[in-house]
Amino acid sequence: MAGGITETGELYSPYVGMVYMFNLIVGTGALTMPKAFATAGWVVSLALIIFLGFMSYMTTTFVIESMAAANAHLRWKRREKKKADDDADSSPGVSDVEDDDVVIRGASETRPILSVQRSGSCDNFNIEERVEMGQMASMFFNKVGVNMFYICIIVYLYGDLAIYAAAVPVSLMQVTCFSSGNNSCSGGSSEKHNDTDPCWGSLKRIDAYRIFLTIFILFLGPFTFFNAQKTKYLQIITSLMRWIAFTIMIVLALIRISKGQGDGDPPVAKLSGIPNLFGVCVYSFMCQHSLPSVVTPISSKKHINKLFLLDYFFILGFYLLLSFTAIFCFKSSSIMDMYTLNFTNCDIIKIAFFRYFLGLFPVFTISTNFPIIAVTLRNNWKTLFHREGGTYPWLVDRIIFPLITLIPPVIIAFTTHNLEMLVGITGAYAGTGIQYIIPAFLVFCSRKDMRLIFGSHFVNKHRSPFKHTFWVFFVFLWAVFCLMFVTANIILTETKH
Repeated sequence: MAGGITETGELYSPYVGMVYMFNLIVGTGALTMPKAFATAGWVVSLALIIFLGFMSYMTTTFVIESMAAANAHLRWKRREKKKADDDADSSPGVSDVEDDDVVIRGASETRPILSVQRSGSCDNFNIEERVEMGQMASMFFNKVGVNMFYICIIVYLYGDLAIYAAAVPVSLMQVTCFSSGNNSCSGGSSEKHNDTDPCWGSLKRIDAYRIFLTIFILFLGPFTFFNAQKTKYLQIITSLMRWIAFTIMIVLALIRISKGQGDGDPPVAKLSGIPNLFGVCVYSFMCQHSLPSVVTPISSKKHINKLFLLDYFFILGFYLLLSFTAIFCFKSSSIMDMYTLNFTNCDIIKIAFFRYFLGLFPVFTISTNFPIIAVTLRNNWKTLFHREGGTYPWLVDRIIFPLITLIPPVIIAFTTHNLEMLVGITGAYAGTGIQYIIPAFLVFCSRKDMRLIFGSHFVNKHRSPFKHTFWVFFVFLWAVFCLMFVTANIILTETKH
C-alpha cells in the first residue's frame, strides 16, 4: 500500500480498469453490510450509504489529481537536475555543490517566470509513473505529516488483519458446529448461538473458535517472516469465487422473498446503529490507498473521473441489492456478522455443496489475502522507522518487525470475534484517515506545490471536478465530525453498560 515508485506494468483499457476498480472496492467488508443495515434501519442506511459513496468518489478524484501532480513534480525535478548537471559541466564552480535540492532551487530561481509556467503544460500531468501514496506523502508533506500517514496506514492494516484473523475461525466454527448436529438441517436460519453452546460434545463453540484461530495463525502466520505476493491467477480465482458467492446469496434471497418466505421486517431508522453503519460503509468503499496500482496502467485516462463515477453507481447499486435483499429476507436479529453464514442451513439451501461453499467462502478468499496484508504492514513498519543510509540488524528485520505485525491482531482476534464491531471501528477511525483526511491533505498540498513550481495558472488535466477549496475543507470538517460522533457514541454506550 504505502511505498515508493514502482513499475507501471502492462497497460489495459479503461473498461478493464473499471473492472479492477470494482473488484478493489467490493470485498469482504460487503459481507458485514447487511447486519449494519438491519441494525440502523433501511431509510437511514439508504441515505448514509449514498452520501458516503459520494464522499468516497470525491476523495478518489483528489487522489487521482495528486497522482498527476506527483508525476509533474517528478518531471520538473528531473529537468532541473539535468539543467543543473549541464550548468555544472559548463561551469566548474557549480560542480562543487553537493546538495541537489540547493542546485534545483537555485536553478528555478534564475529561470524566467514565463519559462517555468510554460513548462507546466498538460503533458507534464500525464500519469505514466506509478507513485504510491507513501511516495506522494513524502513529496508533499513535512516529516510530521509523513509519520502520521504511515501511522494511519499501519492502524488500518492492523484492523484488516484482526478482521481477517477473526472471520476465518468464525466461518469454520459455524460450519463445523452445524455439521456436527448442532444445527445441521433441523434448526431454522433465525437460530443464533451463544459462545457457551456446545459444539463437539463437551467442547464449547468459543473453544472451537479459538482452536481454529490457533490453527489459522500457525499455518499463515509464518508467511509474515517472508515475502508474499498475490499472483494474477490467484487474483482471478478469488474474484471469481467472490462473484459466484455474491450472486448465489442475492438470487436465493430474491427467490425466498418472491415466494413470500421472507421474514425480514427491518426498522425504518434506529439511531443507535448509525456509528457502526458509518464504519462499515467507509470500510466497504475503501480504495484510495490502492488507486495508483489501478489507475496508472490504464492506457487512456482522458475520461477517468467519469468512468469511475459510473463504477461508483454500479457499486452502490450492488451494495443496496445485497443489503436490501438480506434485510427483507431474514429477521434483523438473525442476520449474522458474516452474511454468508445465513446460508449454511438446509432450510435455505438444500444442496450441501452450496451450503459449504458459502460457509467456507471467507476462508478461501481471506486466507489468500492475510499473508499479503501482513507483509505490507511489516514493510510499512520498516519504512516508518527507517533512517537514510541505515540498515536494520538481522534480529530486528527478520524477527522483531514480523512479531509486532502479527501479535496485536492475534490478541484482538482471541479477545473478540464481533466482526461487525471490528469492521466498524477500523472503518470509523483508520478508514476516516485514509479515505478522507489523507486525500484532502494530498490534494491541498499538491496544489500548493504546483503553484510554487508552475505559477498560479497551471492546468492539471486530471484535476478533480471538486476543484474549489471549499470541498477540501468540507471533507476535513466531515472527517472531524465523524470521529467526534463515533467516539462520543462509544463513550456513551460504554457508560450505559
